[in-house]
Amino acid sequence: MAGPLSKPDKSGQFAQLQALLATISQTNLFYAGKLRRAGYLHRLDEFFERMPFTSKQELIEDQRANPPFGSNLTYPIERYTRLWQTSSTSGQPLYWLDTPESLRWMLDNWARVYQAAGVVAEDRIFFAFSFGLFIGFWTAFESAERLGCMRIPAGGMSSVGRLRAILDVGATVLCCTPTYALRLAEVAAAERIDLSRNKLRRIIVAGEPGGSIPGVRSSIEAAWPGARVVDHHGMTETGPVSYGCPARPGVLHVIESAYIAEVIEPGSGRPVADGGTGELVLTTLGREGSPLLRYRTGDVVQRAAGAVCKCGSRDLALPGGILGRTDDMVVVRGVNIYPGAVEDILRAAGGVAEYRVEIDTSRSLTELRIHVEPSPDCADGSALAARLQAALHSALGLRIPVSSIPPGQLPRFEMKARRWVRVAT
Repeated sequence: MAGPLSKPDKSGQFAQLQALLATISQTNLFYAGKLRRAGYLHRLDEFFERMPFTSKQELIEDQRANPPFGSNLTYPIERYTRLWQTSSTSGQPLYWLDTPESLRWMLDNWARVYQAAGVVAEDRIFFAFSFGLFIGFWTAFESAERLGCMRIPAGGMSSVGRLRAILDVGATVLCCTPTYALRLAEVAAAERIDLSRNKLRRIIVAGEPGGSIPGVRSSIEAAWPGARVVDHHGMTETGPVSYGCPARPGVLHVIESAYIAEVIEPGSGRPVADGGTGELVLTTLGREGSPLLRYRTGDVVQRAAGAVCKCGSRDLALPGGILGRTDDMVVVRGVNIYPGAVEDILRAAGGVAEYRVEIDTSRSLTELRIHVEPSPDCADGSALAARLQAALHSALGLRIPVSSIPPGQLPRFEMKARRWVRVAT
């Protein structure tokens, strides 16, 4: 298997693409018509020119028309052995099926994530996720088995139980969402559990932006002494996509041996130049049973300038990781605001246990309001609110009202956090 610092082979990508298209062109009903209209592709640039994008809405409509699994299936249903479901945070969930071969491809990709994070066979990996149809848990868990690690599944445990187990068994790697890493630290403080005794070397986070946000990353590392945060991202529809750069915290690399990656302008669909920001588009080269061609992920990323990263990798680098979602951006008085930017400001300022952002669209101009719960070590909630309001104004040029509320008023999250809510007044 190629290491995480290997140079992506564009000719190899096209050879993989040709093999994929030959496999799916006759039997995959979702793509057969598109491929006929595109015609034979001689070069990778022809693929970009003639193959249309795939959208999530297309997939949703296809599953409605062809329930329950849709028509994006290359083989008879008997070939499929795994079922997943997307989260429903941004619309109707999707079912997704995989063959054993596609699963092996995804486990190989997770191995790249572990390798870049410095995970070795001697590590004890604690998975702070609930069991279910969540693809990220299972692929990370099964890839760790292939690596030879001790795997500690913590589904069904309380946060207190998970904390005690992390310390008791000497876990050296923790896998969870960024939000839940902070939540565990909050519970530890409330229960007087001393996290300085932890043996964690790495906290691998995924499921939402955060691991590449400086304020979030530093908050997690401060709460878990000795551990380094490593970001990663993937999707149910695509599988594991990126690994955290070993040399530059806050940078993700797309696994280009497994994916053809593009960054496009969301409106025009034109490619973004190096250094520009746009929407990440992915083609899955090894997931033949349920492939995606030029899939618009909705993830907003920055395409790094320069061919070679400080770590030696030529894989596409994404400074700041996933900056947000195309459907998450809020325009407030002409300023484009992504949730990750607000979280970075709040976490970097310190003193925040939890927060909630209200989006008020009842008037002609969209307005934001933020409620924060002070952390237990914050003596003056009003002063905290004033400090945060000043920090937001300095960074964004907007006056966003911030209010302090009593502890325990806001929900806590184990999986993807839902801190931004729309309200009508």
